[in-house]
Amino acid sequence: MSGTPRSDPAAAAAEPPVDRAAIAREMDDARARLHALLAGVDAADLRRPSAGTRWTNEQLLFHMVFGYLVVRTLLPLVRVVSRLPAPVGRGWAALLNSVTRPFHVVNYWGSVGAARVFDHARMGPLADRTIAALQRHLAREPEAALHRGMPFPAGWDPYFGYLTLAEVYRYPTRHFEHHRRQLSLRGGQ
Repeated sequence: MSGTPRSDPAAAAAEPPVDRAAIAREMDDARARLHALLAGVDAADLRRPSAGTRWTNEQLLFHMVFGYLVVRTLLPLVRVVSRLPAPVGRGWAALLNSVTRPFHVVNYWGSVGAARVFDHARMGPLADRTIAALQRHLAREPEAALHRGMPFPAGWDPYFGYLTLAEVYRYPTRHFEHHRRQLSLRGGQ
């Protein structure tokens, strides 16, 4: 993540091509780790509190998958906002930053509730479908679009700031790995 807006088409064209295969591999690796985690847990593991969050392991596992779902929803927004004048993106990020506290409440309770529906038995297939869709979208993105970006509310996530579309595709795997270290599973991660 560079943290620097790149709205100049000539500057974006001078950048090396995005390594789409590496991003897709990162997603595949995370998906394999998720399936291994899910295969190695029992009911006690799932109910155990995670380390450093208020979620149980099962709720945190859902939240890790949710990062991929969020990105799928964010892609159209990034495509539009990245084409608008820079003050629009900065204003949007500032507006979202102003509601950081309610965001964290919704983020927490959303994963608590969603893990009841997309429990350990359902979250693997959900991740499979979502990651496959992201990889299809990534393969079709125009190269220039992958170099455009927008600011994100830095108060919402430690990996937010100015992100290009390519960095947005990388975000859910970074989010996944960040939270994977917080799982408190009996057999480790």
